[in-house]
Amino acid sequence: VILLILVIVPGNPLAITRNNATRWLGIPGTSLQFQPSEIAKLAVVIYFADSISKKKDRMQTFRYGIAPYAVLLIVLAALVGIEPHLSGAILIMGAGAVMMLVGGINWAWVIAAVGAAVGMVYVALFVIGYNTSRVTYWLNPWAEDPLDKGYQLRQSLITIGSGGLWGLGLGKSRQKFLFLPEEHNDFIFSVVCEELGLVGAGVVMLLFAALVLRGYWIALHCRDRFGALLVVGFTTLIAVQVFLNIAVVSGVLPTTGIPLPFFSYGGTALCVQLAEMGVILSVSRQMKPIKAG
Repeated sequence: VILLILVIVPGNPLAITRNNATRWLGIPGTSLQFQPSEIAKLAVVIYFADSISKKKDRMQTFRYGIAPYAVLLIVLAALVGIEPHLSGAILIMGAGAVMMLVGGINWAWVIAAVGAAVGMVYVALFVIGYNTSRVTYWLNPWAEDPLDKGYQLRQSLITIGSGGLWGLGLGKSRQKFLFLPEEHNDFIFSVVCEELGLVGAGVVMLLFAALVLRGYWIALHCRDRFGALLVVGFTTLIAVQVFLNIAVVSGVLPTTGIPLPFFSYGGTALCVQLAEMGVILSVSRQMKPIKAG
């Protein structure tokens, strides 16, 4: 929370702004920079796993199972959203909600939360007007000026279509040369589609699916509640990031900045993802042995 507050403090010399978003802390002009929102994701999962694992039956109550976690999630999501970093806020809220659900909260609260979230999105988009242009150009990326706000999605779709069935070959993408913005980061999956084609992109998605399923399998066979909740939280973070990234670059969802785990260029995000995998592997080493046959 302190790090997220430091990011949005006006005039903070350690806060770094890029592309009209202030999401980094560090020393400008050097590689000593990091994203507090990535640390927040890690912290939420660890804290929720520790706290929820101790409450058990009390998770059914509003006072112990809903209120403290909801307040924390709202505060963190609000601080991240102010940067602005909408995808980061979604990830924090999503991981926290899944861990609360697995921890044993009543399903009625889940349904109410989903309804409230849909209502807030509607108000943000159609009443307040936040990011309405993104929705407009998502529905019709070829609208109006071809070099305006729909440019990135148009180039992404062209990149995906250029790969065909088998792709152009690894490293032979043409769209990454000044045509597709953020080709090394948020839109790297488009380049994967162009270079490896439909078949290669399908293999990448299957590998991610296997990783996510294996993570939840480890959680089901974990020795203790704390370890199971840790694995559920980290696996959910990976799963939601993969889904959102692929959905955005393929035009299924409006454009928002979110990296593809283990593929996108990045420092803090990649380090945090590798740390999450290390924790999952550590938990899996302590599983009960499975009988053969």
